[in-house]
Amino acid sequence: MFDELVEAKIQEAMKNGEFDNLPYGKPINLNYWASLPEDIRMGLMLLRNAGYVPEEVQLLKDTEELRERLVGSTDPDEKSVLTKKLREAEVKFSMMLEMRRRRR
Repeated sequence: MFDELVEAKIQEAMKNGEFDNLPYGKPINLNYWASLPEDIRMGLMLLRNAGYVPEEVQLLKDTEELRERLVGSTDPDEKSVLTKKLREAEVKFSMMLEMRRRRR
């Protein structure tokens, strides 16, 4: 479900030419991971291997699930509740992104 959403977004971006002006042939900077202290790297690997999902990623998954439920719903009351929850999730995600931008 999430993989399909990501793939659809990538295909849409490709179709819209959003990847056309990316720097071709430039190496990926892997120094960030290597620059982290070994204990931090180990902790991050443990979290990843244990299935930890960052809050932003989980919120995206939840948002997509709400969208699917909204599309499949025929009950007006349920649609109203789902629409409200979806808006709240989208606002929360936007706020999280804005907070991250301000920290940098």
